[in-house]
Amino acid sequence: MNRRDSLLAAFVATIWGFNFVVIDWGMDGIPPLLFVAVRFVFVVFPAILFVGRPDAPWRVVAAVGVFMSLGQFGFLYVSMDAGMPPGLAALVLQAQVIFTVLIAAGVLREIPTTAQVAGVVLGSAGLAIVAVGRGGQVTTVALVLCLLGALSWGVGNVVSRASGVKGGLSLTIWSALVVPVPLFALSLLVDGPTVVGDALTSFSWEAALSTLYTAGLASLVGYGVFNTLLSRNQSSSVVPWVLLAPVVAMASAWLLLDQRPNGAELLGGLLLIAGVLVAMRPARPAAPAGGEQATVSLPTAV
Repeated sequence: MNRRDSLLAAFVATIWGFNFVVIDWGMDGIPPLLFVAVRFVFVVFPAILFVGRPDAPWRVVAAVGVFMSLGQFGFLYVSMDAGMPPGLAALVLQAQVIFTVLIAAGVLREIPTTAQVAGVVLGSAGLAIVAVGRGGQVTTVALVLCLLGALSWGVGNVVSRASGVKGGLSLTIWSALVVPVPLFALSLLVDGPTVVGDALTSFSWEAALSTLYTAGLASLVGYGVFNTLLSRNQSSSVVPWVLLAPVVAMASAWLLLDQRPNGAELLGGLLLIAGVLVAMRPARPAAPAGGEQATVSLPTAV
């Protein structure tokens, strides 16, 4: 990958990492499920008027939206509303790589490589250390909700993999159609019409800027640039740059929100990132004798 593409990859990872701080900053006074619904309204419109529908059945597009967008971000926002710090949230979400390997092995019968097995074990150990040593402000509920977001993302990866549809800006936009209405309805049910109405009528400028950042930069610009990089470089050269996102998230949360990770979070985070790096190592070409083995195709974007 040349220097320009490397800089673009670092730029996208920075956008995605800072995204967690922006979410936390804009969420004050807005119910989390409603905030996700508003975000994805702007992911869909007006972009859907200019980007063609992906070449995939509607059920696949809807399933990708349910798991990669509705489930992932619904759980993430509720987790952060329950006290999960932005930096730690960005880190824990990387568990989606572990979940993707495990689910693909069980559902698609894709045999994981030795490196992927080692990466899963290492990453799981890192998650266990984070769980045991999490700071006092992080409840078990918040941690579990964030892990459910990572699990939902992992399921979405496997759905997309099984369908054969390549991830891209078109799939991101059109699959987002399934997000706003269900989450708006769920917010009405959970938070009540009065709270939802008050939040919408008093939508702050911080919430508006946060929505523009998360929908415009993190979702549309981020996916657009990242998938362009994937179209002209090997995945193994591009994907590791995603691991800058939790580093940026934790650093920016430390500097801007004074949320300092403790020793266990740092150690567990390093092990988790190391596990993801090991799991993403490209497999060696299969030997011609004895047939080919399918291996897990890991996700390429956040």
